Amino acid sequence: MISAATPINEDERLRVLDKYKILDTLPEEDYDAIAKIASGICNSPIALISLIDDSRQWFKSNHGLDARETPKEIAFCAHSILNPDELFIINDATKDERFFDNPLTTGEPNVIFYAGAPLNTSEGFSLGTLCVIDNKPRELSQTQQDSLKLLAKQVVSLLELRKKNNELNDVNIKAVKLNEQLNNFAY
Repeated sequence: MISAATPINEDERLRVLDKYKILDTLPEEDYDAIAKIASGICNSPIALISLIDDSRQWFKSNHGLDARETPKEIAFCAHSILNPDELFIINDATKDERFFDNPLTTGEPNVIFYAGAPLNTSEGFSLGTLCVIDNKPRELSQTQQDSLKLLAKQVVSLLELRKKNNELNDVNIKAVKLNEQLNNFAY
């Protein structure tokens, strides 16, 4: 097994990921729907929305898989974020020197086929992937590949919306506190 290299901009990438306040949050219907659509379009039993932090691959959505996270050093997704402009496809992990002896390949969930579309922010940081997985060798059609990329952009749109809502909520809380202080000062 060959673990993924650390992205050159890892410290900054992790700071950006933290700003989304998404890690370790509860499942959400919008993310789960995208994973389910990806699974259907790509005819794969597993579809994940994965985010890579400093030590793990954490699943915001895990359609067809019971796990919530895996160690970063064995994560296929950790390889995928290294090339943010490309779909990362492993047609048969048993024939790939990086993955043939990976515990995720040799054991549950038996990742043989993997296709991951990086989740790229507008600043150019790859936070994770929308990926589809199968336990047999496969290929995706060009239409399936294009659909996976488009769905990954929708995941990023949801992340951006969440971030803006969090920022707006923070501003609102500050405004309420300031208003309370002004009212207390006036009395």
